[in-house]
Amino acid sequence: MEISIMRDNRRLDAYARAEKKIKDIKSFYINLMCYCIVIPVLIFINLKYTPEYYWFFYSAIGWGCGLTIHGLMAYERLPFLTRDWEERKIKEIMDQEVNISRENNDNE
Repeated sequence: MEISIMRDNRRLDAYARAEKKIKDIKSFYINLMCYCIVIPVLIFINLKYTPEYYWFFYSAIGWGCGLTIHGLMAYERLPFLTRDWEERKIKEIMDQEVNISRENNDNE
């Protein structure tokens, strides 16, 4: 009975992680679509009304950097910002605290 419950919990956890990953990827594509619509509009406005100064580069580069980071995070290409990294770090910190408490108990 307990084994079946553990399997069900693992499946639910796996489903929740997959659902979050899909949500992150979908969010990235929405961001990319907005970038592809807004930046050309800004370019048009810039060239139409102030062609002597190209200010649209600031928006394109700034948003582009954010978009790149968003994409890298959505596809888990940044090793220090992934769910696995967070879980490993949590486990590491918890293990350190357990070791410290054991050492304190041994010294008493």
